[in-house]
Amino acid sequence: MSMITERPASNPAGQSPARAAEGPVARRDVRAIVSAYVALTKPRIVELLLVTTVPAMMLADGGLPPLWLMAVVLIGGSLAAGAASVLNCYIDRDIDQLMRRTKRRPLPAHTVSPRSALVFGLVLAAISIVLMAAFTNLLAAGLTLAAILYYDVVYTLWLKRSTPTNTFWGGACGAAPVLIGWAAVTGTLAPAAWGLFAVVFFWQMPHFYPLAMKYKDDYARAGIPMLPVVASTRRVNAEILIFAWLTVLTSLAVWPLGLSAIYGVPTLVVGAVFLVEAHRLCRRATRAEAVKPMRLFHWSTTYLTIVFVAVALDALI
Repeated sequence: MSMITERPASNPAGQSPARAAEGPVARRDVRAIVSAYVALTKPRIVELLLVTTVPAMMLADGGLPPLWLMAVVLIGGSLAAGAASVLNCYIDRDIDQLMRRTKRRPLPAHTVSPRSALVFGLVLAAISIVLMAAFTNLLAAGLTLAAILYYDVVYTLWLKRSTPTNTFWGGACGAAPVLIGWAAVTGTLAPAAWGLFAVVFFWQMPHFYPLAMKYKDDYARAGIPMLPVVASTRRVNAEILIFAWLTVLTSLAVWPLGLSAIYGVPTLVVGAVFLVEAHRLCRRATRAEAVKPMRLFHWSTTYLTIVFVAVALDALI
């Protein structure tokens, strides 16, 4: 009587099946850890900041700056923005776990430990500042440091948790890359740099308030006094419209500061659409109709992108 036995799967290395499976599992674990750390840097925010930095550099240079300088500012700026976001996640880990929108972030999900996130954020910040100081100039490096400190210490630790005007005062952080890019090229800050800074600064209210409207209950649950949580619909609508108009008017005020119709015409067109969308959202909210706040949120991103692409094209042509 013969006995047939089941042979193990081929394993050229002579490893046991359990050991052979360790490789793929380990690779998956490494990918998951890397993904978690990348998520802490909020890559979408980094992308949007770079959209404003490069055109500002091009306008400051009057064309295309040296590629090495652009690479340094892009890398340094990405690291700085990522560092600010990581430290923001570290500080906000208590409220992130209370909000549906943020409870899956790496810290509330316990994918990354708070200590590891803190060290990661501080290392990124240090590298970005050293890089900017070594290869650009002290003004650009100082602005980079100031932006990180303002976002994490002034905005995240204080303003965000204490006042409904947090979005307004926090707007300086999102607009800082314009000044950093300009300073990296020229070592100074011209009126056009401050004009573009103002565009991004004012833009952040009609950009962020719709998001806060959508996640109003989340912010209320976490005790964060975002304007749509603590103010009336009339007040929120008024601020959206005021700052949408200020954004568009400021973008047009930049036009005479060394820019041509290549910038002015598309900026005028997309500005008109931006205002139409802002008024449409506010009109629906006033009438207690079903609102789609994310429509304005996404369109505002498109608006800013087109305006700064127009800046870049104007500088090149």
